Amino acid sequence: MTTKYYYQMKRFIYIITDRNRNNLHVGLCSDLVKTLKFYSDMPSLFFDNAQQLNRLVYFEEINNEEMAMERFKFVSTFTRSQKEKMIRSVNADWVDLTIGLKYEQGMRVRTYVRPSFASRLQQVTV
Repeated sequence: MTTKYYYQMKRFIYIITDRNRNNLHVGLCSDLVKTLKFYSDMPSLFFDNAQQLNRLVYFEEINNEEMAMERFKFVSTFTRSQKEKMIRSVNADWVDLTIGLKYEQGMRVRTYVRPSFASRLQQVTV
C-alpha cells in the first residue's frame, strides 16, 4: 500500500516598484527572497536603470497553490489606483519591505544552541 503525501508549498503574491513609484509590477513566486535577489541581479531586465524594480511594497503569503493563482489573476486585473489603495492599507509610507524579509530569513537560518548545552559539548569533546 502506497501513501501519497501532498506538500502544500507557500506562494507569495507581491507588488514591486521602482524608486519613483512609476511602475507597479504584480508577481507570484514560491521563494520571495530568491525572487527579489533575481530582480537585484538583473536590474535592467524589464526596464532601464532609472526604472529598476527594486522596492517590495506589498506581499501576501498563501498556503494553497490554486488559491494563490486565483488571487494573482485577480490582483493582476486591478487598476493602478486599486493597487495603490491595497498597498497603502498595509504599507502607508511605501517602505521597502525587503530589509525585513532578509532579517527574518537570517533569523530562521541561524541555529541556536543554549549556552549551558554548548559548554557541555566542549567538556565532552576536550
